Amino acid sequence: MPPEPPVPSPHRAAEVDPAGLAPVATIVLPCYNEEAHVLDELKRITAAMDADGMSYELLAVDDASTDDTLAVLRQAEQVFEHLKVVAFRRNGGSGTVRRIGTQMARGEIVVWTDADMSYENERIPELVRVLLEDDSYDQVVGARTTEEGSHKALRVPAKFVIRKVAEVLARQRIPDLNSGLRAFRKSVSLPYLRLLPPGFSCVTTITLAFLCNQHDIKYVPTAYAKRAGTSKFHFVKDAYRYILQVLRMVMYFEPLRVLMPLALFLFGLGFVKAVTDMFRHTFYFPANTVLLLVSGLLIGSVALLADLVVRSRDDG
Repeated sequence: MPPEPPVPSPHRAAEVDPAGLAPVATIVLPCYNEEAHVLDELKRITAAMDADGMSYELLAVDDASTDDTLAVLRQAEQVFEHLKVVAFRRNGGSGTVRRIGTQMARGEIVVWTDADMSYENERIPELVRVLLEDDSYDQVVGARTTEEGSHKALRVPAKFVIRKVAEVLARQRIPDLNSGLRAFRKSVSLPYLRLLPPGFSCVTTITLAFLCNQHDIKYVPTAYAKRAGTSKFHFVKDAYRYILQVLRMVMYFEPLRVLMPLALFLFGLGFVKAVTDMFRHTFYFPANTVLLLVSGLLIGSVALLADLVVRSRDDG
């Protein structure tokens, strides 16, 4: 059974524009089977935003939960004036929720977070204020200082390797590649929303999309608690998707960084082997030497063509 209806927040109400203008910030909260704690999360977020006084809206999206999450959200909607509940008929994944929530957002600053009590959601006003006060940043990410997720022994080294690969390809330091707590400018994100995958790697995608297009990101250290409820993360499947998404995003924006090093390596190796073969057997080149040279040329040609496509593409 769903818990008792919530009581209104004791904090003062956030400032609301009497003319009905758009709020400053929109918080997108994906909810999937979170009935036991989603109400606590709503209270925490609304209390922080109301105390700050910033105008905001809170979009709680039920992703076709199989428990009473939607019932809890519907009850809360009657109490929290800034809360709007959106219900999906079928499960679309956190990436789909965040994409549609961002498109629905009325605020220029969009905040992504989770409903599992793991992130410091009371610091959401702080992240939004960074963007409001500093125009040089287009995104603020809550960079986690600890790892408290499931499969910790496997996740920590795997995420470290994936993050380092992303840093090499993006040529920038990335303290936290896939933090679920972030705020960004909606107008900047719109061209990249169609690239978001349906699953967890959507946060990786929005990070790399901004970095690869010269949109500065500020990282704010945050604590990270053990999640409430059951984790939806599947190590093998989701780790594979993370790696694939990193390569896909860099290929989408900077294909030369992925393909050209491989092309030069193969061609260089083939050239050295060809010179060696010339000294050993005059004008005789084994098949593996020819294969190395041709492979390098082909991959290099594909890299140049891919880069040409990227440069001629209009993402606006």
